[in-house]
Amino acid sequence: MLNQLLVLGLFPALMSFAAASDLVTMTISNRVSLALAGGFLLMAALGGLDLATISFHLVAGAVVLAITFGCFACGWMGGGDAKLAAATALWIGWSPLLLDYALIASVYGGILTFALLRLRRYPLPAFATGWTWLARLHSAGTGVPYGIALALGGLAVYPQTAIWKAVLSV
Repeated sequence: MLNQLLVLGLFPALMSFAAASDLVTMTISNRVSLALAGGFLLMAALGGLDLATISFHLVAGAVVLAITFGCFACGWMGGGDAKLAAATALWIGWSPLLLDYALIASVYGGILTFALLRLRRYPLPAFATGWTWLARLHSAGTGVPYGIALALGGLAVYPQTAIWKAVLSV
């Protein structure tokens, strides 16, 4: 029972927290990515994943970290986003779902970017000008809180992952 509650709650809660944090502060704490990595190892053990499957999950996380670190070095994405994508890849594993995750997160990211660019063309309503986080988000010099798109993409594919299936089928 506890295993099922953890698989149903841990990943979604951490991804939701990462998205909300990125929206409000434009940062994703290293603690969130570390908690996701530790949570993956815990759930892999509780779900009885074999060493080969765990290895493929670790490879997925390492490959995504290398790619997103390159994107961070080029200034295309934030460091928190890079670490969040890699930690999410740990949960997804090296499977077609990893490509699904990338595509879904990209689509959500494009929609989010388009919406923010459109909204930034208009002044903030008077009642919202005192909200620091909203003023920062509205500023043309601010990036896009892409952690929201990464979280939505991760949550979209999560029910199809090996961890979800292993723990809920026990």
